[in-house]
Amino acid sequence: MGDYSAFTASRSLAMVTVLSIGSCTASNAVTPVPRWHVAGGFLRDPDGRAVILRGANVAGSQKNAPYLGFQQAPDYHRMRDAWGMNAVRFILPWAAVEPSSGQYDDAYLDKVAERIGWAEQANLMVVIDMHQDVYGEGFVSGGGDGAPRWTCDASNYASFKPQSAWYLNVLTPQVTACFDHFWWSADLAQHYGEAWKRVAARLAAYDNVIGFDVMNEPYWGSAGISSFEPDVLEPFYEQIVGAVRSVAPDQIAFLEPSAFRNLGGSTHLMPFPFGDVVYAPHSYDRDAESNLGFDPTHGPALIANIAALQDEATSLGAALWIGEYGGRGTDPGIVSYMTAQYDGTGAVAAGAMYWSYDESNNYGLLNPDGTEKKVLLDVVVRPYPERVAGDPVSFAFDPVSSTFTFTFRPDASVQAPTVISVPDRVYPRGARVDCGGCTVAKSPGEVTLTTLPAGPMLVVTVRGM
Repeated sequence: MGDYSAFTASRSLAMVTVLSIGSCTASNAVTPVPRWHVAGGFLRDPDGRAVILRGANVAGSQKNAPYLGFQQAPDYHRMRDAWGMNAVRFILPWAAVEPSSGQYDDAYLDKVAERIGWAEQANLMVVIDMHQDVYGEGFVSGGGDGAPRWTCDASNYASFKPQSAWYLNVLTPQVTACFDHFWWSADLAQHYGEAWKRVAARLAAYDNVIGFDVMNEPYWGSAGISSFEPDVLEPFYEQIVGAVRSVAPDQIAFLEPSAFRNLGGSTHLMPFPFGDVVYAPHSYDRDAESNLGFDPTHGPALIANIAALQDEATSLGAALWIGEYGGRGTDPGIVSYMTAQYDGTGAVAAGAMYWSYDESNNYGLLNPDGTEKKVLLDVVVRPYPERVAGDPVSFAFDPVSSTFTFTFRPDASVQAPTVISVPDRVYPRGARVDCGGCTVAKSPGEVTLTTLPAGPMLVVTVRGM
């Protein structure tokens, strides 16, 4: 960005804080209060358990005015109780928060808070996503959402001509100009940070809000692809994370690479000067995204890409979470596609969020009439480890035998139990568990493991009754 003074000051403050913490001696160290955090490559709850976030985005219908979808309290309970999901990526556009420069819509935030309350009642964790596609509302004819119209010169909107494939609209001169203006404007960055502070402050009372996804699929504009992330995006993230944590200090930062990574490139992000970071890329197949369906021979490459994403998360000192994956329920190969996504995340024990909980003929989990897309949900709803007293290694599911296998390294210092989601949709007659002699407790949709056997590695197997 053109004026990096604010970013430089933020970086300096962060470094001073880190150095100050590092200078504490054992004699004056204070026992930390249990909280959500990232350690050992995993998101962890206040009890120290590794947490796998698996759920859905709510929702594409919230991208545009009135910015709130059809979803009501029973929809959140359906995600948890019927489908076994434990998390929501909640879609929230900047335009809804700050429709006019310096004017914030508190009534909208109250309605958001109501929905977060529904999620809390359903026992769903929430990551707030400040969403954008094709920059913002000025380009709605090309699929735009996110930034309010006042953030860019109206001449760009007036001269814009939509492209046939919505994602090509990002590359137009008008959209590129708006992104360039945003990235180089210290004033707009300040506005964006203030909008995030308003959201964080309004939702601070909800314990189920555990983190924030700063920006969906950041586009580099006219900047060099290799220089954009270290020179522009990272300083921007530092500023926004600092802004959010000034009012909500314990929030986990879910940080995405540039949109170029989602196209098959590699990230140039570097380790951040602050902790508690989850690396939050997306996972899509290019052909499937281009309405060509999924070729099952692409499965190994998709799985390998998720493994590469895990390597990137490790290099960043972060946990891995796939913020979006999904497909059209009627597309050829949809079962193979969603199976590969599950297999890829399971191989590295990562969380993933389906796009999206909508009623549509497109990617929605529901048909336009609100009924379930059975073929899609039968492959999306599968067992997974929710909270683990130790370090997850991998998990896998055989749909033919309905056998779930989970491997992890137990940590005896973690006293809370290990919890595995075993949805009734998969195990309608209940589940039987083999865990090498541990104590097993069963409740609707889940099994809880305690008194784990000694040893460096534990393999848990779940089968139907």
